[in-house]
Amino acid sequence: MTTLVTGANGLCGSRIVARFAEAGKRVIAVARGPRRFAGAGEYLEQDFSKPEALNRLILEVKPSGVINAAAMTDVDGCEKAPLEAWTLNVSAAEACANACRTLGIRFTHLSTDYVFDGEKGDYSETDSPNPRGVYARTKFAGEEAALLLANDRAVCRVAVIFSGRKGSKRTFASGAAENLRAGKPVKAFIDQVVSPTLADNAAEMVIGVHKSAAQGIFHCTGATPVTRVEFCLELARKLKADERLIEPVKLAELKLPAPRPLRCGLRVEKVQELLGEDAPLPLGLALDRFIAELAQ
Repeated sequence: MTTLVTGANGLCGSRIVARFAEAGKRVIAVARGPRRFAGAGEYLEQDFSKPEALNRLILEVKPSGVINAAAMTDVDGCEKAPLEAWTLNVSAAEACANACRTLGIRFTHLSTDYVFDGEKGDYSETDSPNPRGVYARTKFAGEEAALLLANDRAVCRVAVIFSGRKGSKRTFASGAAENLRAGKPVKAFIDQVVSPTLADNAAEMVIGVHKSAAQGIFHCTGATPVTRVEFCLELARKLKADERLIEPVKLAELKLPAPRPLRCGLRVEKVQELLGEDAPLPLGLALDRFIAELAQ
């Protein structure tokens, strides 16, 4: 049994690969550029701007399943480069789904909370998406490609991924932790509600969904929807840092190029029913593991 994981240099993809390898399972990591994370398993460089090459690679390798964690996640960058965003977020998903259908294998695709417009909040998998902006619209189109083209498929939505592991890219959480420890101020949105997700916990849930026979969409996020200010306050308490360093700001004040949903907390009852009540970590436990990662 061999699982091929695309986007293996990313926050989620790298942890998915690591968890398979640690469990003694054969995994093939596929990503752009050199391997960024140490670990067991085969590694293949792949240019995701050429979806037809990705399709051929999967057909040649003939894995028992594919997990697609590759994406263009720079929200503002997508707004500036819609063609690149479409290629990476839609065409690559289509290439994976078509290959999996041809081989008759399982396909699990990672998506995002940004498929919702953030007007309602507290979204379940049955709520209708209304994506705004290039990133959101291409990610939703990628979901549709996965669900329509592959026969055995699941979509795992993740949100506000963070990791403290060595080599991980800088995120809102790691930047906040660095500033709080240094006694520097941290600006955080007071009006944006999100479901922060530890990368390793997301990987754990994605693998669980992938290994199941379950079909459709699953919210694989942290269990605690919070504002970014609330996230930082909890992080400050964990670090025993000065909570007064946190400066609340409103999202509109930053005048960012791409729209961001304001109330985008995701419900996780469906993945809890599939994988167990403790599968999505509450914020406190996720931050404990995050701080432990930073110390490694």
